[in-house]
Amino acid sequence: MTQAEIFNRHVEEYEKWYDDHSEVYESELIAIREQLSKLPENIKGIEVGLGTGKFSVPLGIKEGVEPSRAMAQKAIKRGVEVIEGTAERLKYGDLQFDFVLFVTICHLNDIKDALSEAYRVLKHKGAVLIGFLDKERSVATQYIEKRKQSTFYAKANFYTVDRIQTLLKEAGFKDLEFNQTLFGDLEEIENVQMPKPGHGEGSFVVVKATKK
Repeated sequence: MTQAEIFNRHVEEYEKWYDDHSEVYESELIAIREQLSKLPENIKGIEVGLGTGKFSVPLGIKEGVEPSRAMAQKAIKRGVEVIEGTAERLKYGDLQFDFVLFVTICHLNDIKDALSEAYRVLKHKGAVLIGFLDKERSVATQYIEKRKQSTFYAKANFYTVDRIQTLLKEAGFKDLEFNQTLFGDLEEIENVQMPKPGHGEGSFVVVKATKK
């Protein structure tokens, strides 16, 4: 079963996770928003792998890509313009966007191809933003340990910060800036957390990198 098929069958379970972990969700949103705020105003961007629009909508992102038709339908109802497709082959022309956001890189089939495509569709000096679970921190470790029992993470690929840095540089990006949130184990997070600069403490890391 492909990742898209898994998400097609479990949309409501996906939505419920965010309801049950609202403090985690809000903490992640704040960290991403902080990085987005460093970009100029009135710019155009997309989210790749936008799911049901749980990040696109509150972040004000109007369009993007999602391979799961059932997830995309939910996002469309929330007002997002969705192209059904994959990160590895974006259905956009070159130099189209000021930023590209990923929050689901662990579900990509080929992260190198996805970053190459993001680079292609970005305007000169545009930015890629990636929110990801650091493989070396507690939340990713929990998912890895329980992956056989997980609906969504059985086939997920988690990455270290070092690996993401290498991949971004290989894809041609520069000027990497990091922030982090989710301090502590997942089930221990009972309050919304403010992000800190850098990485190495929080499980959820957001990196912003600029196209050369």
